[in-house]
Amino acid sequence: MFVTLVHCHVQPEFVDDFADALRTNHEASIREPGNVRFDVLQLADDPSRFLIYEWYADEAAAKAHKETPHYAAWRDTVADWFVEPRHGVRYIGLCPETPKG
Repeated sequence: MFVTLVHCHVQPEFVDDFADALRTNHEASIREPGNVRFDVLQLADDPSRFLIYEWYADEAAAKAHKETPHYAAWRDTVADWFVEPRHGVRYIGLCPETPKG
């Protein structure tokens, strides 16, 4: 299982636009082969901070995500909206195990 938590800190004036762009990316990402989960979270006490939980069946599927048109469109759209560069932290999923099938 290949899990990445992507931390995003967005300029306050772009929060709503960022959420809309991220929703569009989410809707396409969950349909990708190898995608298990693609959750979008917004910090309760600071709406300018988002967390993207990406769970792919394997590293190849995660890498393929970065090659999709919807990811490129999201990346380019939001590029100038960050307070600081977004950063992903790689995790090894232990429970639950990667679904078979």
